[in-house]
Amino acid sequence: MRIIAGKYGGRTFQSPKTFNTHPMSDKIRGAVFNMLGDIEGLTVLDAFAGSGALGFEAVSRGAEQALLIELDKDAFLTIKRNIELLGLEGCVTAIRANIKGWSNNHPAQTFDIVVCDPPYDAVLELLIHKIARHVRENGVLVVSWPTHEPIPVIPGMEPLRHKTYGNATLVVYRRK
Repeated sequence: MRIIAGKYGGRTFQSPKTFNTHPMSDKIRGAVFNMLGDIEGLTVLDAFAGSGALGFEAVSRGAEQALLIELDKDAFLTIKRNIELLGLEGCVTAIRANIKGWSNNHPAQTFDIVVCDPPYDAVLELLIHKIARHVRENGVLVVSWPTHEPIPVIPGMEPLRHKTYGNATLVVYRRK
């Protein structure tokens, strides 16, 4: 895998050797950051980090900090190795945790951008509602959602735009 653009653009990193993650393609990742625009100095939470690609891309494009939450052990260890490989120890933090448990233990922690690319075989809309509480006022939530499911209505969040890419629909919300 590779970082698409920004300070670390073109740098490569490893993808987890697990079937529990579904890495986001360069095309969809590029679309996420095109939708977000300038993210200079912002903070990012990647709730289902997988390979870490979204967090790495965010700091490459100017985000100040990225917190990556991943439950799968192999994926988490791959993220940790990639943070070292890319020299991102000062701006990317990885935590091995279930996002629901992490959210319950850190209810007041908020971010400018929260990204959710959950496993499509176990998408729980109520969990996305819980994760949305970590979006700061006027912050943004980006959800990658299976196209066969209706776009979720998330309390306190206003949908700004959505676009479909293959089996994924990207939905961008803003905290009201």
